[in-house]
Amino acid sequence: MAGRMEGKVAFITGAARGQGRNHALRLAKEGADIIAVDICEDIDTVTPFYSLATREELEETARMVEALDRRIVARKADVRDVDALQAVFDEGLAELGRIDTVVANAGIATYGRAWELSNEQWKDMIDVNLTGVHHTAKVAIPALIEAGNGGSIMFTSSIGGLKGIQHVGHYVAAKHGIVGLMRTLANELGPYRIRVNTIHPTNVDTIMIQNPGTYAMFSPGDPEPSQEKAMPGFMSLNTLPVPWVTADDISNAVLFLASDASRYVTGVTLPVDAGAFVK
Repeated sequence: MAGRMEGKVAFITGAARGQGRNHALRLAKEGADIIAVDICEDIDTVTPFYSLATREELEETARMVEALDRRIVARKADVRDVDALQAVFDEGLAELGRIDTVVANAGIATYGRAWELSNEQWKDMIDVNLTGVHHTAKVAIPALIEAGNGGSIMFTSSIGGLKGIQHVGHYVAAKHGIVGLMRTLANELGPYRIRVNTIHPTNVDTIMIQNPGTYAMFSPGDPEPSQEKAMPGFMSLNTLPVPWVTADDISNAVLFLASDASRYVTGVTLPVDAGAFVK
């Protein structure tokens, strides 16, 4: 039986590990070929909290996709650099022959009260989580329009794109921003049958939350924060009695929005959040 993405190509940012890798593998299992990018280096404002993906992790994503008998073009690129991103996208399009799905997944998380964030923290957050999303859409849209086959673009937002969350004001601002961008693009691209949506996870079980910086946010003032100490905070965020969801839960939404099962779904803010938004 043919997969739901048979014969299609997906462009995914932040694909070296975590949600991005999971999305690449899920779409590949359903028949898609992949254009994958990741920064593969650290950003100074993020490293006090956790390290970003490596070139080796991106290469492992490529091996895993190829093991599924799918093709992949995996390259190092920073979503803040629109020219580098365009070059990778163009290479992938030339090699794989088409583009159908765009998953703007790359993102960072840092922490601090809004008025105490450094200028560098604010700038890096907006540059990656908002401008980087715009760049991802920008480099792919002309090819999607030219192909005339429609398509699906999705942005990884957050419950922080739907409501305020303390200690991540810059993150919340960026994640709200891409909702506005999504709604505008949904209208601009509708005549071309290109759908645009956002996905809004609660905490997802990846290194972005499994780190001392996040633990400290959920156990403020503790000199030795840990996952165990942070667990009440994690649990308090959601309506359903779970501390976080898995990357598979988000990939389920990505596959739905990428596939023809959602052919008339556009302009939607889709929570996958264990009820965090309604709490």
